[in-house]
Amino acid sequence: MRRSFKIKEKYVILLVSIILIITIFSTAGKRYNITFIEKGLGYIVMPIQKIISGIGEWAGDQINFIKNIKNLEKQNAELSKKVDELSYENKILQQYKDENTRLRKLLDLDKKYADYPKIGAEIIGKDPGNWYNVFLIDKGSNDGLEVDMVVLSGNGLVGHIIEVAPNYSKVLAIIDDRNAVSSKVLRTGDLGIVKGDLSLLNQGLCRMEYVDAEADIIVGDEIVTSNLSDIYPPGIMIGTVKEIETESHGLTKYALIEPVVDFKHLEEVLVINMKWNKKDDATKE
Repeated sequence: MRRSFKIKEKYVILLVSIILIITIFSTAGKRYNITFIEKGLGYIVMPIQKIISGIGEWAGDQINFIKNIKNLEKQNAELSKKVDELSYENKILQQYKDENTRLRKLLDLDKKYADYPKIGAEIIGKDPGNWYNVFLIDKGSNDGLEVDMVVLSGNGLVGHIIEVAPNYSKVLAIIDDRNAVSSKVLRTGDLGIVKGDLSLLNQGLCRMEYVDAEADIIVGDEIVTSNLSDIYPPGIMIGTVKEIETESHGLTKYALIEPVVDFKHLEEVLVINMKWNKKDDATKE
C-alpha cells in the first residue's frame, strides 16, 4: 500500500511540473491570446487575489483607524490639558475679581467714615464654625491697635477688638452673644440694643432688644449705632430689620436684624485706630 501511494505521489508531482512548464512556455514572449490553461488558472487565482486584496484593504483600513484613534486620544489629552489650564486661569481671575470687589468696598467704607483714621488688616484665623463671630487679624500693638477699637468691613460694623498682641488682635463680632451695641432706628431715632444670639448665630442674624412697645419700627428699617455707646462711634451701619415681635410682658418689643456685613465670608477689615470717646464727640458738638 505504501509503494502504491508513493507511485501515485510521483505521478501527481510529474503532472504539476508538466502543467507549470507548459504555462511558462505558453506565456513567454509577446502575445495577445490567452491559453485555455491560463483561463483555467484565472478562474482559480482571481478569486484568491480578490480575497487577498480585500484582506489587504481591510488591514490597511484597520491600521488607519487605529492611527486615527491614537491621534484623537492625543488631541483629546491636549484639549483636556488646555481646558484645565483655562479653568485654573479663570479661577485665578475670579479670585482677583472678588478681591478687587472687596477692596473697592473697603475703599468706599473708608471714604464713608473719612472722619476716623483707619488701618487695613487681613483675617488670619477664626473660631471653629462657619461664622466669623470671633477671629484674629494680622495687626496688633506694634501697629498701634488697642482693645475696644472698632472694626468695619463691607458696608458697616463688624465688632471691636477684645485682645491685642504685638502682631495680631482678636475681634469680637456683633453676631456673638457676648457683644451688645447701643443702636437706633435710622428713620425715627428709636433706641435699642443689638445683641448676638446663639439661637440666631447659624442664620447670621442679631436681635435688637429693649425697643419701646410704642416705637415706630418696621421691617426694612436701617439700624445704625447710636451716640450712647462708649465703644462705637454713632451712625455706623449695622443692618436692616427683618422681623418684629412684641415681648410677652408687652412693655417692649424686639427685632431680628440682618447685618450688612457678610459674616460668613470675611477676609479683610478696617480698624478705626483710635479709641472712641462719646465725651469728645459731645465736646465737638
